[in-house]
Amino acid sequence: MPGGFSADLAIQISYFVTAVLFIMGLKRMSSPVTARSGILWAGAGMAVATLVTFLYPGMSNYGLILPAIFVGGVLAAWSGRRVAMTNMPQMIALYNGMGGGAAAAIAAVELYRGGTEGYATTTLAVAGGIIGAVSFSGSLIAFGKLQGLIKRSLRFAGQQVINLLLLLAAVVFGALVIGHGNATASVVTGFFVLALVLGVTMTLPIGGADMPVVISLYNALTGLAVAFEGFVLNNAAMIIAGTVVGSAGTLLTQLMAKAMNRSLGNVLFSGFGDTGAASTGEVQGSLKPIEASDVGVMLAFAQKVIVVPGYGMAVAQAQHKIWELCQLLIDRGVQLRFAIHPVAGRMPGHMNVLLAEAGVPYDLIADLDEINAEFDTADVALIIGANDVVNPVARTDKSSPIYGMPILNADKAKNVIVIKRGQGAGFSGIENALFYLDNTRMLYGDAQKVAAELIQAVKAVG
Repeated sequence: MPGGFSADLAIQISYFVTAVLFIMGLKRMSSPVTARSGILWAGAGMAVATLVTFLYPGMSNYGLILPAIFVGGVLAAWSGRRVAMTNMPQMIALYNGMGGGAAAAIAAVELYRGGTEGYATTTLAVAGGIIGAVSFSGSLIAFGKLQGLIKRSLRFAGQQVINLLLLLAAVVFGALVIGHGNATASVVTGFFVLALVLGVTMTLPIGGADMPVVISLYNALTGLAVAFEGFVLNNAAMIIAGTVVGSAGTLLTQLMAKAMNRSLGNVLFSGFGDTGAASTGEVQGSLKPIEASDVGVMLAFAQKVIVVPGYGMAVAQAQHKIWELCQLLIDRGVQLRFAIHPVAGRMPGHMNVLLAEAGVPYDLIADLDEINAEFDTADVALIIGANDVVNPVARTDKSSPIYGMPILNADKAKNVIVIKRGQGAGFSGIENALFYLDNTRMLYGDAQKVAAELIQAVKAVG
């Protein structure tokens, strides 16, 4: 058997194994119970795809490839261990950007050297280049917003027109690259500069409340760009990985937008979600504070409690203390569940990740559709740093920016306790009418400190 044939066969078999591992890993990631093993399966698939690359005939530049893999692996391992769970959204945004940037870099190498053959391949390289570049720069802006490096969303008159012109200019430059085959370096450079600027200008106006959708969208774009560049390089592993990531990201983006009852275009172009963009409006009633000792008694004698975690729990890193409190209540015979809104936090599944880290059993965690009917029978709805996802104006006020968004029906519980750091509005910039209802009491303070006080209060009941 010729050596070339055997190497090619080994490569094809390895890519088939990679595809199976990717698909099985994604399947297992669909459930919290098997998500950890799913990540390991997908990681094994990526390891196989990486190793088999060295079997390609004519492979060289090992002096660059091996150190790059080593440095990247060390940085990823270090950051994975060092980054706090509260900073996971930033990390996900950054990793999305790196994937898009890698795809754009592959396109740049091929286009600068004129190594693509035929219009079809060049078109795919250009498409992957513009999508990857937009995902790269856009994800970096999303990272800056989540990290607090960019404090406000930047908006000005005619901004969408400028974005459209940038897109058209990038498409024109891309067409020049495709039409001329071996395009000049200045044309290729102009193409990538325009694409990078477009990613920045697209993301700067988007407010914090839309970050889960934006992160999911850029995840989908990164996958699409990788798949396109896989066709350019004739690399089956890249095509498979990119297609899986792109399709999963697209479905997740649609889910996030549906959870907010908004179209993707509305997310990208409406300006919703900026802390200074929306009018706070007027809410009838007054905020009614309560002490931790009184809440402790209320929880201790409740029959059913539903906990609604939000970003305030993440910021305070209170998930462990909250679960300790919940364990005390369960030991007292209280029926307890966690209610998760699809867009709670700063990335898809943010609250699920935090609760899993604290060791909360998966059967106690319910999504919006599953839990909403139970609020009517709950003695207490304990809200920890959540805001817009429990705001009842989404059902009643057609003038509200969040009107029509599916919310958790926390207001229907007999008693509502809101743990909140202050009296500020949520990320949509509007007041939460829930806080002013007759059955709502406000427990102000850092969520971790307040949870510790509640633990002591429940223990004091005896």
